[in-house]
Amino acid sequence: MTLFSAPADAWSHRTRIVLAEKNIDIEVVSVVPGSLPEDLLDLNPYHSLPTLVDRDLVLYDSRVIIEYLDERFPHPSLMPADPVTRARFRLALYRIERDWYSLLDQIGQEEERRHLPKLRKMLLDTIVQGVELFQLKPFFLSDEFSLVDATLAPVLWRLPYYQIELPPKAQPIVRYQSRIFARPGFVRALSDAERAMHR
Repeated sequence: MTLFSAPADAWSHRTRIVLAEKNIDIEVVSVVPGSLPEDLLDLNPYHSLPTLVDRDLVLYDSRVIIEYLDERFPHPSLMPADPVTRARFRLALYRIERDWYSLLDQIGQEEERRHLPKLRKMLLDTIVQGVELFQLKPFFLSDEFSLVDATLAPVLWRLPYYQIELPPKAQPIVRYQSRIFARPGFVRALSDAERAMHR
């Protein structure tokens, strides 16, 4: 198995977190967006990252990749077995991708600095809206680490880098971050570029 991964991309980061949490032995090829290797251009019609190659199977959507990894390597399971709870987790994944990741992508790609304060505030407000959910369980709506936590963590890790500071009322999120960032899997999944975001 090979994962083509961008070193500073949140979508690639969550995929690497899932790999690390499951201790999957895989070759990770670090790719700079914009200068993709020829074989990746041939494999992925969208030329996007991350891209997973498992023998004849090529996957190039981050959500498809992490759910595939969870099913292909079922221990530890990162999704609940109960269909109703699993559906709720999938809905949470959808909302985080749509609300958090889309704003994070906009902030990272914004060339006009005058728009950045508004985008930062929108992302902060979106995160803080869910503060109560972070105090219900040790992990997001769960007693166990899940794909939802692997998806939340890359965004929360990047907040200081994008000059977004959580307010005092967000202490449950700060405590949640501390638990997630201390996990060996999270630490192993960090690229050098991501480590540099907290220097």
